[in-house]
Amino acid sequence: MDKDPPPPVSTDRYTRKKEAIIAAATGILNRRGVKGMTLADVAASVDLITTSVTYYFKKKEDLAVACFLSSIERFDTLISASLGADDPRERLHRFLALYLDLNRRIRLAEEAPLAAFSDIRALKEPHQGRVAEAYNALFRKVRSLFSAPGHDWMDRAAANARTHILLEQVWWSSNWLSRYDIEDYDRISERFYELLVNGLCCKTSAWAPNFVRDIQLPPVSHQERARDTFLKAATRLINQRGYRGASVEKISAQLNVTKGSFYHHNEAKDDLVVACFERSFDIMKRVQSAAMREPGSHWQRLCSAAAALVEFQVSDGGPLLRTSAVSALPETIRADMLNKWGRISDRFSAMISDGIAEGSIRPVDPVIAAHMLNATLNAAASMRLDREAVRDHAAALYAKPMLLGLFSK
Repeated sequence: MDKDPPPPVSTDRYTRKKEAIIAAATGILNRRGVKGMTLADVAASVDLITTSVTYYFKKKEDLAVACFLSSIERFDTLISASLGADDPRERLHRFLALYLDLNRRIRLAEEAPLAAFSDIRALKEPHQGRVAEAYNALFRKVRSLFSAPGHDWMDRAAANARTHILLEQVWWSSNWLSRYDIEDYDRISERFYELLVNGLCCKTSAWAPNFVRDIQLPPVSHQERARDTFLKAATRLINQRGYRGASVEKISAQLNVTKGSFYHHNEAKDDLVVACFERSFDIMKRVQSAAMREPGSHWQRLCSAAAALVEFQVSDGGPLLRTSAVSALPETIRADMLNKWGRISDRFSAMISDGIAEGSIRPVDPVIAAHMLNATLNAAASMRLDREAVRDHAAALYAKPMLLGLFSK
């Protein structure tokens, strides 16, 4: 990989300009992804010409790597500061407070934005390997938040799952925190923490999911079966490699069909991604509706819906499309998909509110709790990539900790 050129004599000026370029590029990266970002757009956003940017970063891939590594380093700083506490709960409390404060300063334009790590998969080697190595080191450091005397019962699979859940909460929060005034961040931080530690259950509630039927109706016609096969393959590839890393050629190759066959079923790649989202939304709504018809308390119904969706993630029909695919869609389509995802959260919020009124779910903020439950279900897709996850216990690894608390056995 090409290395950055040595800084000129005026080191401070060089560093400030380089940081400004990284900050501007991160914003564009979050909106358009690695492949949609151009050095010309970055240059224009900081009042430079393209050749001036190439003085700092010869290729846009080098700049994308710098954006990811800068954000990883900033998160690493938050975790390092949190690990100063002995108790895992206090570590988590510190981390969330520091993260909300960082998010507040970003909204006030006092700090540069953080890169969305979902698009790391769109990088090519050797760039992807370099960033992935740094991200994996960050993941291990976050996992150490849960390591302390008295928590020996939490094996590696359980610790990995809780780390995925926590990180997914942080990444997904950027989609709903903007709805709140920054003056409310201290309150939100406390609710965030309290939900992660204590879950949603009352003291008398137990983890008791029922088996939810009719998660996905089987396609009837040959054409429907063929289309569903395309959607499953595309969903898996997009989750693994990101929206722009899952090309038409790769999707077709995975199914051993021609590109012509691909376009017979899908007019364009964006149409395919929208269809993948629509399939995931349909499955989630189907599960929610089926769970609501189940006997028992609203708490049991919420457990059943969460368990069924987590188990679907690792089933032959899964996974659901990860929310990270939203960020790379064209803005008009992205808004529609986020709106539909919001309706899924609203249904969870209604289920939680019914449980609170009934007394089977403890009083919590149902809106924030619903967003956090959605993020947890999204994190469960990581089990398809995590070799250490015990897939036979998928619901216990992911749904149960969110509903009972991250430190529950």
